[in-house]
Amino acid sequence: MPKQEAKPADSPAESSGGKRILLVDDDHEIIETLRLALEAKGYTVLIARDGNQGLAMAEREDPDLVILDMMMPKRSGFLVLEKLRRSRPVPLRVIMITANEGSRHKAYAEMLGVDDYIRKPFALDRLIESVERLVG
Repeated sequence: MPKQEAKPADSPAESSGGKRILLVDDDHEIIETLRLALEAKGYTVLIARDGNQGLAMAEREDPDLVILDMMMPKRSGFLVLEKLRRSRPVPLRVIMITANEGSRHKAYAEMLGVDDYIRKPFALDRLIESVERLVG
């Protein structure tokens, strides 16, 4: 196998290692904002616009991380997370994002094994830090 040239350390692809992130959200503006920010960091971004599509893509694409909205059409983020936790021998890394203020929701997400729980509106830096901590 031919040896690949080393990339400079400041190259975006180097910092992300070509990791793939599945973004599951029904809000077009959030999807576009996060997609641009993550791609600028060198991540490959896959997009699903509802819970059923997100679940199917997670199973088919095996991403390195899922960013999952809680409130979505067809299947909520909780139902997606429950199914992912039951169906995979090695759990996917999951960041749940939500506009919901309730502490019960956070407690339930944590019980299901979410890796991070971020309330909207959030600073983009906060999300990027979490992504880099989990897959960087």
